[in-house]
Amino acid sequence: MTVLKTSMRNFLAHKGRMALSAVAVLLSVAFVCGTLVFTDTMNATFDKLFASTAADVSVAPHKDDKAQETGKPQTVPASLEGRLAKVRGVAKVEPHATSQQLTVADSKNESISPDSGAPTVGTNWDESQKKSVEITTGHEPHGAGEAVLDADTADKHHLKAGDTLRVIAAPGDFTVKIVGIATYKTTNPGAAVVYFDTATAQAKLLGSAGEYSSFGLTAAQGTSNEQLKQNVTEALDGAAAYTVHTAAETKEENKKDLGSFLDVMKYALLGFAGIAVLVGVFLIVNTFSMLVAQRTREIGLMRAIGSSRPQILRSVLVEAVLLGITGSVLGIGGGVALAVGLMKLMGSMGMKLDTSELTIKAATPIVGLLIGVVVTLLSALLPAIKATRISPMSALRDAGNPADGKAGKVRAAIGLLLTAGGAAALLAAAGAKSASAGAGMLGLGVLLSLIGFVVVGPLLAGFVVRVLSVVVLRVFGSVGRLAERNALRNPRRTGATASALMIGLALVAGLSVVGSSMVASATDQLDKSVGADFIITADNAPLTPAAVKSIESAGHVAHFTHYTGVQAKVVTPDGKSVTDRLTAADPTYAEDLRIDAVQGKLAEAYGKDAMSVPEGFAKDHGVKLGDKLTVTMIGGREAKLTVNAITSDDTSFDKGAMYMNIATARSYLPADKMPLTAMMLAKADGGQAKEAAASLKAAVKDYPQIKVRDQADYKELIKGQVDQLLNMIYGLLALAIIVAVLGVVNTLALSVVERTREIGLLRAIGLSRRQMRRMIRLESVVIALFGALLGLGLGMAWGATSQKLLALQGLGVLDIPWPTIISVFAGSAVVGLLAALVPAFRAGRMNVLKAIATD
Repeated sequence: MTVLKTSMRNFLAHKGRMALSAVAVLLSVAFVCGTLVFTDTMNATFDKLFASTAADVSVAPHKDDKAQETGKPQTVPASLEGRLAKVRGVAKVEPHATSQQLTVADSKNESISPDSGAPTVGTNWDESQKKSVEITTGHEPHGAGEAVLDADTADKHHLKAGDTLRVIAAPGDFTVKIVGIATYKTTNPGAAVVYFDTATAQAKLLGSAGEYSSFGLTAAQGTSNEQLKQNVTEALDGAAAYTVHTAAETKEENKKDLGSFLDVMKYALLGFAGIAVLVGVFLIVNTFSMLVAQRTREIGLMRAIGSSRPQILRSVLVEAVLLGITGSVLGIGGGVALAVGLMKLMGSMGMKLDTSELTIKAATPIVGLLIGVVVTLLSALLPAIKATRISPMSALRDAGNPADGKAGKVRAAIGLLLTAGGAAALLAAAGAKSASAGAGMLGLGVLLSLIGFVVVGPLLAGFVVRVLSVVVLRVFGSVGRLAERNALRNPRRTGATASALMIGLALVAGLSVVGSSMVASATDQLDKSVGADFIITADNAPLTPAAVKSIESAGHVAHFTHYTGVQAKVVTPDGKSVTDRLTAADPTYAEDLRIDAVQGKLAEAYGKDAMSVPEGFAKDHGVKLGDKLTVTMIGGREAKLTVNAITSDDTSFDKGAMYMNIATARSYLPADKMPLTAMMLAKADGGQAKEAAASLKAAVKDYPQIKVRDQADYKELIKGQVDQLLNMIYGLLALAIIVAVLGVVNTLALSVVERTREIGLLRAIGLSRRQMRRMIRLESVVIALFGALLGLGLGMAWGATSQKLLALQGLGVLDIPWPTIISVFAGSAVVGLLAALVPAFRAGRMNVLKAIATD
């Protein structure tokens, strides 16, 4: 009880000093709990949606991942409806005609597809739709030319009943008038949904009145879903050509598809939370180390009056538990707020999640509390053990933290050994012959070098801080020298404070190098390999026949190249059957994309019944120039294709592709199985690039999903995609950097308290308030720059090693983004200045006589 009272008294006495450490715990726990609440809420919300939309039993075509991309969904024959209606236990059969391979534009010819990447869905309106949506404006679609639009899409694009929409699909384009607005009863999954009458959906989305995409069956009273599934399976002779699912199975299948997306999001966010926790450890260790040091006399007196070592240990650890509980409880609340924020963010992207559906499982606060308390306890353990070693004689000496001028030799040796091991692993990764082998060594190198730098930080502080001081501090004269000595008086503390900042900045630097190298490599490959002037693609879809015809009408173009992928089964000389995607293109593709052939001539691979294979494939399967391979087009006939070229794997474009003439593919595939054109390339007539660009853009003006890009545009597209990903990652890493900045603030604040008498003496001998504040700020700046220098150097080493591995995939250009690196380094100085504002202000306000009299 005495230990608890002492711990409570000390905790409350130092509550201001504990506050920043509590914030570190709060942020870390909030990130973890927020992620769990958000993903649990999404799961629960979608469970309700899937449950409301799933038929008792559904019959769909057997899913074929290797089917040709014809622009039309897989279908079942409409004649199946009659057979299903006769199955024992079936009360109702509802046919569905649904496609996600369409683009919908408003009257201004602007696409209404979601920006989030969610699909645009076209489907028929039937009674089953009323389970998930209700028409809140207008009426159901009654015939051709009428459609109902979901409310969220209508609100986002300011559409209403009476407006017209243009639907662009593979079977053809058509126009409809909005006659109703449908509002989701649970949640909008983020898709843009357009409802048509059944006949229109069949003819315009599926391309045939004799096809449906699936059937939904309602079980008769007294028939279970499982029994109905069994009856349907028997009636369909085992249903080998179909997928028959109960409502529960359909729900699980949908959850599985959603789960893969949610799992990636969940574990990515938890990974960044882990980084924040790691950074917070340094802050908590520093806090307790300094608090223990400042209470040396107090602990010595407690030992002198009979307190045992275990009691001292428990006293410090109880304070840690109180800190952990306080930070965790606040963090759990912060996590709920973060989850609501994430739901609002998803709402702005089109996925409406109702906050009334907020799901907080019992495990979430327990996990948050455990993380906060356990991490805080482990962080405080070393300082607590150190406290037990304080002898009673310490009570007779001055209180305070004796300067720890030299890092321990054992620690330095271990740090250097770990760093050397990390460097060796990184070098091994850089020299790896395969990406899989190199990735393992890269991970080991990152881990060892990071731990090594953390351990060896105090040793590096003595050298690096002196070097930085010559450049940054010496110009400020005696104040600068005082700041330098303050940073050097306790290398362990300086190293630990800088290490927290180092971790976040190392990741920023490493990812910057990787991202910049990816863009530079792709740009280099584009310059070397792409001979076409224009690249024409559609957003997340192939080009429709009508769009291709319009593009081909453009003038000032020397040639067009059609490009697509054909699913085929290839039998190799070693007797293996490999299902792969063959690249089918016009012969001009050899000019538009210059791929080196290590054997033969690539142009000859576009001859009649000819093909090429990549050198890796040839080596793995014993394929030689001139071999005839048996190639069976999925959905088509068998062909004997002669290998007329073996291409180099040293490229990032079309790496590993097998080429053949698109005419060859057409000769072995029926027209309804021939994949749509995935992309078109165009070469302008000599000196007429501007005219060709204008003509091409005019040709696609009616197709908002199609983009015409020249090489400069394509480079910007690549850069924009990489930058978007990096900015998202930097935003998540900002949490770790914020925690690190709090560490600098806390270290300085506690350091000011620790040096109260010293500050009073400095003021007494003539140091002004302004000079005092400057000294604290300069100390903070040099610590921040020390951490930035270590982090940026370490990150660039990680990034350069990663690029060597990417070179095995054709990304062979190393590009160090010096503007970013320099900006981050300069920004670290600003961070140091901001972190020192409050501690410096407090130091400047100290009463001189009271400070000198401080015990």
